[in-house]
Amino acid sequence: MTSKLSERLLKFNKDLLPDMVQLKYQLMSENAFRFFRGTCHLFYEDLSKVREFPSSPPTWICGDLHLENFGSFKGNNRMVYFDLNDFDEAILAPLCWEVSRALTSIFVAFNTLKIKPAEAKKVAGLFLKTYTEILTGGKAYYIDPRTATGIVKHFIKAVKKRKENDFIQHLCNVKGSGLKISIDNKMHFEVDKALKAELKQLISNWMKHSREWPNNYIVKDAAFRVAGTGSVGLKRYMFLLQSTRDKKKPVFVEMKQTRSSSLAPYIAIKQPEWKSEAERLIFIKQKMQNISPALLSQIIFKNDVYVLQEMQPVADKINFKLIEESNDDLERVIKDMAMLTASSQIRSGGIKGSSIIDELVAFGNQKDWQEPLLNYAIKYSNQVTNDYKQYLSDYNNGDFSLPLKNKTSNK
Repeated sequence: MTSKLSERLLKFNKDLLPDMVQLKYQLMSENAFRFFRGTCHLFYEDLSKVREFPSSPPTWICGDLHLENFGSFKGNNRMVYFDLNDFDEAILAPLCWEVSRALTSIFVAFNTLKIKPAEAKKVAGLFLKTYTEILTGGKAYYIDPRTATGIVKHFIKAVKKRKENDFIQHLCNVKGSGLKISIDNKMHFEVDKALKAELKQLISNWMKHSREWPNNYIVKDAAFRVAGTGSVGLKRYMFLLQSTRDKKKPVFVEMKQTRSSSLAPYIAIKQPEWKSEAERLIFIKQKMQNISPALLSQIIFKNDVYVLQEMQPVADKINFKLIEESNDDLERVIKDMAMLTASSQIRSGGIKGSSIIDELVAFGNQKDWQEPLLNYAIKYSNQVTNDYKQYLSDYNNGDFSLPLKNKTSNK
């Protein structure tokens, strides 16, 4: 008999690509933190039913804030930044919703890494303290190579120095007439010939009409792409572009299908009227980030709306497994993440329904919401552990197996 938890998961993922959803379920079975990353909808469905949760002013939130959703990328000004970098679930919501998911992610991740609960509580408290201080100050900050400190500074420098040739060699191989995307059937998958031709023509037409793109590039190859956890199952493609002037410096772009935020059913706050989900995502991303990724734009393919942006050789995330033994490095990273979280809300304050900065500062000065938020994160992290155990049992029992008649790909 299928558990209620599995029924919720199957219902949420039913409209995604069947074979890719199978991969998503497999990834979620890896550990409790991976499960947490793939079940954002469960977190907010449960949160919406909590009666004694601290009230807070409405702000723009990325929606799925956890330790793996901070990372480095090259902005449209070509500088490298460290910032929030996943906005699929972005929406106008109570401020504390975002913070509670970030705090819960600390407890779940640290438990997965076998870090002592006392250390997790200390670090979560530090995140909350730093977040509150920045919010109360009412000033947004950002992190780039000039402003970074500690482990994040070394991290940005390392990924900045990483040679583009290494990135190219990782993603490509030489085949026949030149470079092709390397198909590993883990992150990059082949698409059928007819679909590939349509995709290549789509990007060729986009480049011709784009003001941001020079006209000396051609589309050499296309592939299906998998990244992250929560978004696995959406249609996502990557493209290899090659300059006719310098064939040794290809460029990679990706387009990712959009759908409504998984928070939307649980939000009572009136939202702006978006023309598309891509417009929502791009608007919020541009307002919350200090600088957004290059080529960020909307594109339509076969009646589906996608977000298009450049893939970067410097895109990367902090590896917590490597810094867990250094308290100074760990605490510095957490403080940076808390600072960026508060800064993103301050930066987008007063826009299309979000609270103005004065209201955010006033809320930050209140003393009655921090402890309940921390306690909720601890409590819910325990629920994540129990849910993961239930999920693993159901997964191993075959509750998520795809019927043979449905084992077809739509990549």
